[in-house]
Amino acid sequence: MNDPMKASGNGPADAAASPSADKTRNERKTMRGRVVANKMQKTVVVQVDRKVRHPVYEKFVSRSTKLYVHDENREAQVGDMVEVVQTRPLSKLKRWRLVKILQKAGQA
Repeated sequence: MNDPMKASGNGPADAAASPSADKTRNERKTMRGRVVANKMQKTVVVQVDRKVRHPVYEKFVSRSTKLYVHDENREAQVGDMVEVVQTRPLSKLKRWRLVKILQKAGQA
């Protein structure tokens, strides 16, 4: 008689027709940095430098962050300028994926 899946509105047919299924994926964070290490398999370490204003002295101070980035094709070399995007956790430390190499090391 009454199918519980149809009555609840949570069936597979209803999921495709719901307006929430039409939403696109949220924007992911992208960062640019320099490769400082590539000794691991399919992983590079990218250092992202940024300037922040000191809260008391109001002087700009350099801060840096090291990101562990997944490099599937092992194409990034030390010194390359790269663009990375945030992704799901790939390992204990890896949360970023290589998008493209912006500038190879040694090129002006």
